[in-house]
Amino acid sequence: MKCPFCNQDNTRVVDSRPVEECNAIRRRRMCDSCGKRFTTYEKVEMIPVVVIKKDENREQFERSKIQAGILRACHKRPVSLQEITEVVDQIENEVYTREEKEISSTEIGEMVMSRLKDLDPVAYVRFASVYREFKDVNTFMDELKKFLQ
Repeated sequence: MKCPFCNQDNTRVVDSRPVEECNAIRRRRMCDSCGKRFTTYEKVEMIPVVVIKKDENREQFERSKIQAGILRACHKRPVSLQEITEVVDQIENEVYTREEKEISSTEIGEMVMSRLKDLDPVAYVRFASVYREFKDVNTFMDELKKFLQ
């Protein structure tokens, strides 16, 4: 590992510890040349998962898209960034631990909704209204009735 300060490659690990629920290792390193310390993270490289969109197009799975959707649904709600990150981590983990390397956007949407239902009811309804493309108030009310049962 090259030192980011002096660009020498004689660095050593002085401390290692796992990063909680992230399947990564945090390593504290020290450069033997300049004596400065820096931190690196090691994470297992995952085999890409392809998402099959509603229009049958395929694209690589992107964690940031799920996070953005959940953030929009939780806007001005009493949901912490930590809770959102945990939900996104759970969904990402579920997607990558599947047997198949293709997943439909519908399945991902259902994963998000099942977790939002437990996290915050208003965020759940917000997400569902966009995800399920509610056409009118009656469709919206039908979803609310399902939730209240």
